Amino acid sequence: MTFLVNHLTHLNAVIVYAAVAALVFGEAALFIGFILPGETAVLIGGFIASQGKVNIVVLCVLVVASAIVGDTVGYAVGNRFGPKLLEIRLLRKRRRGIDRALAGLEKNGATYVFLGRFTAFFRAVVPGLAGMSGMHYRRFLVANAAGGLCWGLGYALLGYFAGNGYKRVAHYSTYGALGLVGVIVLIAVVLHLRRRRQERREDGAGPAGDVSAAEARDGEPGPGGAAQR
Repeated sequence: MTFLVNHLTHLNAVIVYAAVAALVFGEAALFIGFILPGETAVLIGGFIASQGKVNIVVLCVLVVASAIVGDTVGYAVGNRFGPKLLEIRLLRKRRRGIDRALAGLEKNGATYVFLGRFTAFFRAVVPGLAGMSGMHYRRFLVANAAGGLCWGLGYALLGYFAGNGYKRVAHYSTYGALGLVGVIVLIAVVLHLRRRRQERREDGAGPAGDVSAAEARDGEPGPGGAAQR
């Protein structure tokens, strides 16, 4: 990584922007995330911005836009080619992880798209699998945009404010991202359980309420006594 940073810091700003944007875009669109995780490129870009070589605002905009557009292309590829996509040699070797991702998409849908943005493997495969699974594009876009915004701004600013400590940030950022994902998952599980409990409560009360209402309309006594006349 030091070799890459040393070379990038001496490049023209436009080339730095283009290189970071291309790596972020290609992570899901071209599956290069298996080779170079996007957060590495974004952290390096943030570090270069801290040296005054590029503008951090421009970098953040490019990173977020590239993340959203790249995932959209990945979604379109999955939607177009479907199961044929899984026959790619690169993906066949990771079938167990892909099966977990498909199961997560089936259970949690858009929430899983958002959470997948914070893990290198899922960031590369989830957009294509979402397209393959038939998820409605509007739902995918909302989750994709939210994830791209949080992830892109987070890592660009981490690299920027860390400055020369970018190596340490690169090492620990994965643990921080996993911690964030864990908190989000916990919140999602709690909300899901509360909703299921509420649905069971409503299902239990619904039939009795319907019977009482029907009997009241017919003028017949309900379970609690005679009807009012």
